[in-house]
Amino acid sequence: MASFIKENIRISLDSIRAQLLRTTLTVLIISIGIMALVGILTAIDAIKSSINSNFTNMGANTFTIRNREMNLHIGQDGKKPKHFKNITYDEAVRFTRDYSFPASPSVSTKASGAGTMKYASKKTNPNIRVFGGDENYLSTAGYELERGRNFSAQEVIYGSHVAILGKDVVDALFTKKDDPIDKIITIGSGKYKVIGILKSKGNSSGFGGDKVGILTLNNVRQYFSQPNMTFTINVLTANSQQMDAAINEAIGTFRVIRKVRIGDDNNFEITKSDNLANMLIGLIGKATAGATIIGVITLLGAAIGLMNIMLVSVTERTREIGIRKAIGATKKAIRGQFLVEAIVICQIGGLLGIILGMAIGNLISYQLGVGFIIPWVWIISGIILCMFVGLFAGLYPAVKASKLDPIDALRFE
Repeated sequence: MASFIKENIRISLDSIRAQLLRTTLTVLIISIGIMALVGILTAIDAIKSSINSNFTNMGANTFTIRNREMNLHIGQDGKKPKHFKNITYDEAVRFTRDYSFPASPSVSTKASGAGTMKYASKKTNPNIRVFGGDENYLSTAGYELERGRNFSAQEVIYGSHVAILGKDVVDALFTKKDDPIDKIITIGSGKYKVIGILKSKGNSSGFGGDKVGILTLNNVRQYFSQPNMTFTINVLTANSQQMDAAINEAIGTFRVIRKVRIGDDNNFEITKSDNLANMLIGLIGKATAGATIIGVITLLGAAIGLMNIMLVSVTERTREIGIRKAIGATKKAIRGQFLVEAIVICQIGGLLGIILGMAIGNLISYQLGVGFIIPWVWIISGIILCMFVGLFAGLYPAVKASKLDPIDALRFE
């Protein structure tokens, strides 16, 4: 059996070389279909990895209490997020005091979503997100310090003019020779001493994790005060297994603080850090299905083209078939020869498409800052798909070739 397949593969390669132009065009059509399938799905895997990375940086064991639902509105049928009354500073601080679960709560608020920072003659673009936080904010928000130190409790209480900066802000304001620590920068109308530099979180998927500046909470309350200012509470548990218990305790505590009556719905929203990631990945799943359909349709077109080439090949090689039958080749042998030839052409196109698809998908992966991805599932699926396309395209021409009468085939001109 192995020698039979090996011999048919050798004959197939000889036939491919004899019909190089037509075979090349068919291989290209198949490779484009596989390239679209593998390329798009590799890129989707890269996007999923990027989303997971961004939200893992927020902490898999973190949840947030805010006065609104996540603002994710997609399509005309998407519902608008609910908004509740603002969470006041007193409510947030009381929560951190009354919350008895063994976890680390923090209070924060947004000072500006489009701030500008200055140092000497340099300034950033007006796209810096400025937050006010307490001494626990860095850990609960998933930030880590690369250099310098965190806020002290006294600095938070007195609203000291100190700042912790993201990597992009540091790169925009300081040269490599400058040490940002203890330098005085301008944020809004105030002067702030830089006491810490955050580790890079990356800006993939548009989250802008490094375009950030963090000030003390009471400083923001004093100098960036806004009408109806609302505060956010982040809670960091020791591990993800404690999340449900911690959330239930937080709901009970905050319902008392917000004076929610028994039987009434919560007038605040609790969100786990991975909720938005799961929502986005769920939506990307629809794109995966769409990409698969596009690839299959392209391959269907390639299969029709391959079937046409195989039918032409049967016609052109009628005398060859007659000779083979005259010297003892069975219908099974003739059928196997043309089936193997169709499968070989499909596999050549499939391998080329897989290589091109991986290259395109990993180019997108590189742009997103994700590592090199080898989509084994899609590679194996592509090879199996090409096998079925070859069988589908080659079966009818192979059966037709096997049924040729040897006498008529030998007399064919």
